[in-house]
Amino acid sequence: MTACHPGRVFDFHARLPPKPDAARALVSTMDRHGIGRAAVCAGGTVDPDSLSRWLIEGGHVETGADNDAVLAACAQAPGRLVPLYFANPHEPLARYRDRASRFRGVEVSPAVHGVTLTDERVRSLAETAGECRHPFYAVCLQRPGCGVAEFAELARALPGTTFVLGHLGIGNIDFHALNLVRGLGNVLVETSGGYSSVAGAAVRRLGAERVLFAAEYPLQDHAVELAKIAALGLSEAERDLVLYGNALRILGEERERAR
Repeated sequence: MTACHPGRVFDFHARLPPKPDAARALVSTMDRHGIGRAAVCAGGTVDPDSLSRWLIEGGHVETGADNDAVLAACAQAPGRLVPLYFANPHEPLARYRDRASRFRGVEVSPAVHGVTLTDERVRSLAETAGECRHPFYAVCLQRPGCGVAEFAELARALPGTTFVLGHLGIGNIDFHALNLVRGLGNVLVETSGGYSSVAGAAVRRLGAERVLFAAEYPLQDHAVELAKIAALGLSEAERDLVLYGNALRILGEERERAR
């Protein structure tokens, strides 16, 4: 296994629980594992026990996440924590549009808010994300209107938006998800949760430039996800793209540095 360069790792999906010391705890964990930066989204909207039951039985909330707390937490670690907006499709689109300039990306969660990826409200959020040059992140479910096929259709309809498919699809072994998004150049996948075999297939089938490292902190330890990437036997160029370079590109930081 080849170790990553300390600090040259960008975790593209971490959550900040609603606790006063959440940012400090995350940065401490990042330091321990050599993580330079992390894209963070609000956590704690639903407790893990309820969410895990809803994934099987159904259920949702219509309340929004505390996006202001995410901004405040990121201000405590400028440059290291990058804020993503956790959109609630039950709220007016203007809630996101009016504050988009303060965030770097947007997430929707059918599991939390119960709104399908085929809903016009989600399409409007994804379209607005493209206008704001924000990556649009979602985790799919094995539920009508919430699957990877619907995610792919949304991405196909909005080629000007960059989409990120969470967790390499649905479950641990979703090779089919890779096939569904393979022909869509505006779709990337992030690696948290999925088996190493699927992560390796993602690099081979989609190309390293369409794969993002993520750990899903605090539900998953960074060490586990870093070990998975190390086990793939990537070249140095591929590893740098997956661990760091792709995140910079879709967040627009390469454009900013070129100015």
